Amino acid sequence: MNVVVIDAQGGGMGRMLVEALKKAIPEQSIIAVGTNALATAAMLRAGADQGATGENAIRVCTRQADLILAPIGLVLCDAMLGEVTAAMACAVGSSSAHKILIPVSRCQVTVAGTVKQTLTEAVEAAVTEAVTRLRGR
Repeated sequence: MNVVVIDAQGGGMGRMLVEALKKAIPEQSIIAVGTNALATAAMLRAGADQGATGENAIRVCTRQADLILAPIGLVLCDAMLGEVTAAMACAVGSSSAHKILIPVSRCQVTVAGTVKQTLTEAVEAAVTEAVTRLRGR
């Protein structure tokens, strides 16, 4: 199963996702894709198996993904201080992969019905969902 973790800005959320996934399922290959080199580097340092950066990398990797984990801003054009381009948002949103999106208040989006959580709690919930899907292949 092709797992892709996408992040922007400093890559902190992506780093947390990669670390937790590798701890839960060490043998699972993870592709880290950043909107910028800093985000990609953070995820690679966290243990991602491969990494790529930029709009085209997001377009290519989301086409090949079975599971995508990312902040919710990755499906919103101009989110994350403008780092998310329309092409990036379209690539993530139109991918046939199952998407686990983490709500982040910085993206100025409120997802109705969700419980207010810390970033750590939201990442833990995302990883639990991912592990369930990966083990239930």
